Amino acid sequence: MTLALSPDEIRREADALGPWFHNMELGGIWTAPDHFLGDYPGVKFRGFADAIPADLTGKSVLDIGCNGGFYSIEMKKRGAGRVLGIDFDEDYLAQARFAAAVTGHEIEFAKLSVYDVGSLGERFDVVIFMGVLYHLRHPLLALDLIHEHVADDLLLFQSMQRGSAEAVDVPENRDFWDTALFDEPGYPKLHFIERRYADDPTNWWAPNAACSAAMLRSAGFDILHHPEEEVFVCRRVPVDAVPWSGAVYPARRSARGAGGT
Repeated sequence: MTLALSPDEIRREADALGPWFHNMELGGIWTAPDHFLGDYPGVKFRGFADAIPADLTGKSVLDIGCNGGFYSIEMKKRGAGRVLGIDFDEDYLAQARFAAAVTGHEIEFAKLSVYDVGSLGERFDVVIFMGVLYHLRHPLLALDLIHEHVADDLLLFQSMQRGSAEAVDVPENRDFWDTALFDEPGYPKLHFIERRYADDPTNWWAPNAACSAAMLRSAGFDILHHPEEEVFVCRRVPVDAVPWSGAVYPARRSARGAGGT
């Protein structure tokens, strides 16, 4: 049911719920008209929108770190059946609920951390994991939990990236004394941010492109498309189907194989 409000009422409510990171047009009113990235995330989405199914009729969607609800609403526009947006920030959830009500989309929202997705007890046809990984202290754990508990088919992934956009061909195994490869710009690297980056204390990591791809593969996601520099469209595969030797899933590695000395 659409929340019938005048433009002035939308402006007042949007201002009261601000500041917004998702700059969305609600009834002709932009939620963050002075956003430093402009029409964001709309401008980002237009760069890869064609890489995901245009028709999601009847599909279930989980939007992890839904923020103001932009991607949840976009999936509903494509006909998705059940859409659940989760975030750990009550302010973002309030924004998302308001945006969904103004645009007339029936979407569920709940306060939940990515580390607790197992408590949902269900899998989703599409999992959205956009703009979350680099805010996490334990990013690979998050991908493992998504694979183990909630992803059933497609994963839409995005992370802020820094460093090289190249990717070197990393051999399956390396000799202990072979160290030169680690200095290659295209070797998978996850840059740690000890203090702040862009005035945001929750920015913990900045992978390069090769690292984003490698982390997705190691967690059991086959990369189908890489339509935009920071965006990957993946399909979940069983852990034992990941095509390289040596256990892929950290929980299934032996203590010695997990890095014991």
